[in-house]
Amino acid sequence: QLQASGGGLVPAGGSLRLSCSASGGYFNTYNVAWYRQAPGKEREMVAVIASAISQYHDSVWGRFKISTDNSGNTVYLQMTGLNPNDTGVYYCNRYPPSPQMTWGQGTQVTVSS
Repeated sequence: QLQASGGGLVPAGGSLRLSCSASGGYFNTYNVAWYRQAPGKEREMVAVIASAISQYHDSVWGRFKISTDNSGNTVYLQMTGLNPNDTGVYYCNRYPPSPQMTWGQGTQVTVSS
């Protein structure tokens, strides 16, 4: 399981950087995405990086940035301009998702208005 960290409580307009660590150059081997699950909603992909090309959910485009470190062992999600709609549990995992995938606990992001 990949474990995300770096969440917290921030005011609207604030920023956070989430991290997700693996080993063995994992993120150089597999496409990886950040997902979030808002209260009462399905989990959705918010950002994906594949072969250094990144794509974003429309709701976060221009505010979030996904990146990996040179070793391919850490993936980041830099989040700026946070708003209450960004509240949820954030997970990192391979992309595309599959039913066989297991999920870590994620990291909670709460944005206050």
